[in-house]
Amino acid sequence: MDLETYQRRSRETARYPQAGSNPIYPTLGLCGEAGEVADKVKKVMRDRGGRFDDAVRDDLRLELGDVLWYVAQLCTELELNLDEVAEANLAKLASRAARNVISGSGDRR
Repeated sequence: MDLETYQRRSRETARYPQAGSNPIYPTLGLCGEAGEVADKVKKVMRDRGGRFDDAVRDDLRLELGDVLWYVAQLCTELELNLDEVAEANLAKLASRAARNVISGSGDRR
């Protein structure tokens, strides 16, 4: 599935206060879901010696899907196209790699 289709189809399930004019809700949801991903990975490091088995990967796939849903909703709220966001990100990273500044800090390096 392409990201534009995902963004459009995921919007059909957006049920939150003032959907269509509320970027705060998906921003907070994104933070929460990213935290759930981080917590699952942390527990793999703590409890499983860093080994990701099929069950853990399946759980992470579900959580990452939730992260993607919130990213898509935030893009929609901000009138951004998820495909264009992804393409711009790849171009930014390719530019950084070409200039040997992929590591470091600063959004516009």
